[in-house]
Amino acid sequence: MNDSPGWAVPGPSPSDGERPGASDGRDGAEGGTPPPAGGPKWSAEQPPPGEWSSPGTPQAPKAPQQQPQPGAGWGSYGGPQGPQGGQYGYPGTPGRWGKPPAAKPGVIPLRPLDLGEILDGAVATMRTHWRTVLPITLVVATVVQVISVFVQKYTSADLAATSGPGSGDSLKDVVDSLGGSMAALLATGFVQLIGTIVATAMLTMIFSRAILGHGSSIGEAWRESRPQLLRLLGLTLLLALGGIVIVLVLLLPGIALGSRGIAVVGGVAALPLLLWLALKFSLASPALMLEKSSVITSLRRSSRLVEGSWWRIFGITALTALITTFVSAIIVGPLTAVGLAIGLADSGVEGLENGTAATGWAALILSAVGAVIAQTVTMPIQSGVTVLLYVDQRIRREALDLELARAAGLENYGQDATAPPTGG
Repeated sequence: MNDSPGWAVPGPSPSDGERPGASDGRDGAEGGTPPPAGGPKWSAEQPPPGEWSSPGTPQAPKAPQQQPQPGAGWGSYGGPQGPQGGQYGYPGTPGRWGKPPAAKPGVIPLRPLDLGEILDGAVATMRTHWRTVLPITLVVATVVQVISVFVQKYTSADLAATSGPGSGDSLKDVVDSLGGSMAALLATGFVQLIGTIVATAMLTMIFSRAILGHGSSIGEAWRESRPQLLRLLGLTLLLALGGIVIVLVLLLPGIALGSRGIAVVGGVAALPLLLWLALKFSLASPALMLEKSSVITSLRRSSRLVEGSWWRIFGITALTALITTFVSAIIVGPLTAVGLAIGLADSGVEGLENGTAATGWAALILSAVGAVIAQTVTMPIQSGVTVLLYVDQRIRREALDLELARAAGLENYGQDATAPPTGG
């Protein structure tokens, strides 16, 4: 019997060991000769016609089945490299059965994914491998927020002392104070960048193993991701620098001509261009990590994978951002409000006017606690959706599901359902 996980046999079929001397499992169904009179007898109760014909019962020859054309039915790869000529579906019945059966060794089925399966795969990985996923994001979020609390506390205190009434400080002191605050904020941003890169790299490795049904320890994720960290940092900085250059180029005409209107037009034009490029290169990070490629190669890979699917990837990415933002607001909002209320109770209305209520220890600490919880929960979802989008695009274009099935130890996955049984 064909026990291939990629295709489910439509009806019961005897195993090869029960039919010695039988020719091909399809001879009877295709109008071949029945087995010899002295051969084994089949049960009188057979499946209904049209499901699965038992060998040995002569039938009228059937017209050859037409293979589904690429693009028809469900889940077209969009290319000739996939199984069945780049098309998923039961042979001869495109679109009749809906989604084809697929093996699911890990958090996703090995076939093109829809929106729900991508989101469910990200959440399922976080839920199943929480002992590995959550400590990584918790440590990164905690380090970033602790540094952020101290920076906000002391930079806001310096600004209040410098700009307060009767301070008597010169313009130079104000500029120096602002420069120090900006330097502290840049340092905080750099720490957050490094932490995000490390977390993204390790989470990518964890998700790649979860797709195959394998677990990962924190040590394994670190060892697998460490060789690519510098390249991932270079990729992130290159994308950020490219965005800055684009904005400056589009603002430059207005600045050079001294026209505020032209500058505004340039800034508005930069927004859709930046969005288009961000989505175009959104799969560069998993491509760099999982293919062990260079920065430029990963950018090219992302561009090819996104081509023709920009709007779909945009929709899934935007919905994920909306969900994670909503979850973060639910967590951070109440804690921030409690901290602000405590600050108002200590400083009164004056604290609200001069901003000290929002920069008090209670408000900063409670807000940071909320941010830590929110980032711990949402960071794996965002990283997981990106990785699964990358895998989904490769399944659709390059039949990656076959390679994943082999890596997961699934035998005969993706073989032609019309082929005779090959195993007992």
